[in-house]
Amino acid sequence: MAQRKTICVDDAVVSCCSPLASEALSEGEARDLAQIFGALSDPARLRMLSLIATEDEVCSCSLEAPLEKSQPTISHHTRILAEAGLIVGERRGRWMWWRAVPERLHEVASLLSA
Repeated sequence: MAQRKTICVDDAVVSCCSPLASEALSEGEARDLAQIFGALSDPARLRMLSLIATEDEVCSCSLEAPLEKSQPTISHHTRILAEAGLIVGERRGRWMWWRAVPERLHEVASLLSA
């Protein structure tokens, strides 16, 4: 049987650091954040979001070369980012044009910098 390890916590260190949140997350908030973090957990989606966020808007066709991904793969990843509310798209003819959602990005940034 494995022996249990105990962790010693230095109260002086803990008291100087602010908690991640001032109060516990509700079930809905936790579900929402899990979806965001799930969407951001893939390196291709992180790169994709950074490419989209650095421009006013980006055509799906412009994401293929820098990401070295096929159009079906681009569509899969943009769908996940859109479902998490991180990007929004507009169909123009054959292509989708994507924009980052600044409010949603600020939400994530403020959570991580709390």
